[in-house]
Amino acid sequence: MIVDRPSRTTLAYVGPFCVYVASMGLERLLGIGGGWGYALRCSLTLVAILAFSRHAISFKVRNPISSLAAGFAVFLLWVAPDQLWNYRHHWLFESALTGAAVSSIPTQLRHNVAFLVLRTGGSALLVPIIEELFWRAWLMRWVISPNIETVPLGTYDRLAFWVTAALFAAEHGPYWEVGLVAGIAYNWWMVRTRSLGDCILAHGVTNLALGLFVIWSGQWQYWL
Repeated sequence: MIVDRPSRTTLAYVGPFCVYVASMGLERLLGIGGGWGYALRCSLTLVAILAFSRHAISFKVRNPISSLAAGFAVFLLWVAPDQLWNYRHHWLFESALTGAAVSSIPTQLRHNVAFLVLRTGGSALLVPIIEELFWRAWLMRWVISPNIETVPLGTYDRLAFWVTAALFAAEHGPYWEVGLVAGIAYNWWMVRTRSLGDCILAHGVTNLALGLFVIWSGQWQYWL
């Protein structure tokens, strides 16, 4: 079967994200939990990136120091409100619609070094790639025009900017409000840098800092 160019382009940006989400359902279907389930998810996602997205990914970073700082700033914005005001169990953030900020990681894995390395690595390396491909490199352009190749990376459009930020917030369930802040920050960074590599780096720094914070503090609820 011959796949036309627009379909190949869409697959490059959307495919790995869909595989990651679908693999979560596959874990439940097969009854694979814990470390093996997460390893399966990461493996399938990596295969999807290599199969679909190699030509679409650029790791070239134009503003390394600023991207590092932006990513760490998003991490601080993610954890600081909770640490200062402890409001996460309010009905706005814990409901049938949003879910609850409760970690799915079994207790026995919270001290398993191999799993912690895998989980931190997956969060800091794989997730930023698939999410920046999907949200910033595809959706922000697709809302402007389904033919995304006619829309340069980082093109600002008010509707595209806010739709992407809102959906990114919804993806994060009980952390929707800090997800919205993060979505706005990453969207703005894409508009500012017009660089997928810079956004991947910033997002990776956020997730790495959050992972290290979770392990250090024992506040596992940040890893849903």
